[in-house]
This record gives sequence, C-alpha cells and structure tokens, in this order.
Amino acid sequence: MISSRRLPPAVPAGRLAGMEQPVLGLPSGWELRPWESSDAGALLAAGQDQAIRHWNRLLLDSQEEARQRIERMRRRWQDELSAIWAIARPGREAAGMIGWGDIDLAGGSAEIVYWLLPEARGGGVAVEATERVNRWALDELGLHRLRLTHSVANAASCRVAEKAGYSFEGTMRSALLHADGWHDEHLHALVQGDI
Repeated sequence: MISSRRLPPAVPAGRLAGMEQPVLGLPSGWELRPWESSDAGALLAAGQDQAIRHWNRLLLDSQEEARQRIERMRRRWQDELSAIWAIARPGREAAGMIGWGDIDLAGGSAEIVYWLLPEARGGGVAVEATERVNRWALDELGLHRLRLTHSVANAASCRVAEKAGYSFEGTMRSALLHADGWHDEHLHALVQGDI
C-alpha cells in the first residue's frame, strides 16, 4: 500500500532566507564573500572574458548591468533560488564567482556554478572554493545532493570536479547551448556522506 502522506522537505523553506550570507575562508588566504556593488567592475570584466563568456554564457556590457546582476544575486538568496559568493583576496575586488544555482530545498539539491578571472586561474583556488561551498551546502544548509555539470570540451572543469571529490555519473547528450552550438555535458555529483 502506498502512503498518501507527503514527504517532508529535505530542507525546510525559509532556512536559506533566514541565514545571513557568511564569509567563508579558504586555506590559501582567499575568501568567499557576498558580492558588493563595488565588485561591478570585476563582474563586467568577467562578462567580457572570452573563456567565461563561452563556458558560462555571462553576457554583460555595462557597469549598470553588472550592478543589477549583483542585486539580483542578493534577491535570489532571499528567494532561496541561489547562493552565490565572490572569490576575492581579503579587502580586494572579486576575482571569481562560486555558488549554488538551481537550489531545490524540498528536494535537497543544487548545482554549482563558478568562474575565475585570469589572475586567479591556475593556483588551485577553484578546487578550494568548490570544496568549501560543498561543505557549506551539505553541513550548514543541509542539502543532500550536489551537481557539477560542464561541457565535455571543458577539461579544466572536469579536473575541478575530480579533485573536489565529485563522482562522474555520465554524459548528457546535447544538453547545453553555447555560442558555438550544442554541447554534450558531463554530469558529476556529490552526495551527503561522500566527504
């Protein structure tokens, strides 16, 4: 006999909105902090970086658009839709972005999003930041399953997934449209208990 009772949500509604967005330190000295309006220049630079535009479809053409995007990040935290941090050296402008999009509190899942400006690439900060937001999402927010997807042509993101402990689950065919056409995507996942 199938029960007619509804399952309780994995994470109660209101939990994310009821939290103040924390500053999360990284072992390398970088930090993850809320985006500030003074980071608009960094966000605009990201929107004009060819690699970021290609893999993330971030298209920004003005400081005003960047400021609006930062305000939207704040609203999406309150609406419990995403949790996005700036990656920065303490007291400096953002040099990257990381966080959770597509948050489903009831289902206990989210998908990681990230990018780094050229000056932050190559030093392992993407892996450190991924590991830190993983712990926050699983231990502090209480999610159960985290996804990391990327184009099969994006070898750097595949390395981040592997180094951060994500299991490869398969290839999603023709899953995301990039400027150069449809890309197959790798699906990686991390679930509660993996770390």
